[in-house]
Amino acid sequence: MAPAFLSDELAVTVSAERLWKVFMDASAMPKVCAGFVDDIVVEGNGGPGTIYTMKLNPAAGVGSTYKTRVAVCDAASHVLKSDVLEAESKVGKLKSHSTETKLEATGDGSCVAKLKVEYELEDGSSLSPEKEKDIVDGYYGMLKMIEDYLVAHPAEYA
Repeated sequence: MAPAFLSDELAVTVSAERLWKVFMDASAMPKVCAGFVDDIVVEGNGGPGTIYTMKLNPAAGVGSTYKTRVAVCDAASHVLKSDVLEAESKVGKLKSHSTETKLEATGDGSCVAKLKVEYELEDGSSLSPEKEKDIVDGYYGMLKMIEDYLVAHPAEYA
């Protein structure tokens, strides 16, 4: 079976530029996502080919490691696309999984985060709408943590 696609959008109350700065500062993740990301290891310079390994807090209940490789990193258009190399998933055994996040300004100090996910299950089936929602909610949960941190710390990443 061919890969499946899902997409969604989320309004964010901080600028695309501030969010992008956090995306590009991997060392910030344990701070801005405290209680979720315990540590991050970076192999590369942040551009295509860079591998990020996030050590997740066991209390978060989403597994222990999330490892990705950057496929596209376009600072001008605020697009980050990554291939997921390793992740524990509550939705089923994934054969392949990639994500693309695009940040688009919607006003002074706000933006919309557009998420695209491409996945293929090992057994060739499709995910139920509920499980697809679980994937989107997982990404947006982390994005919401970053947003909340930036709102609480308006001088950081300004």
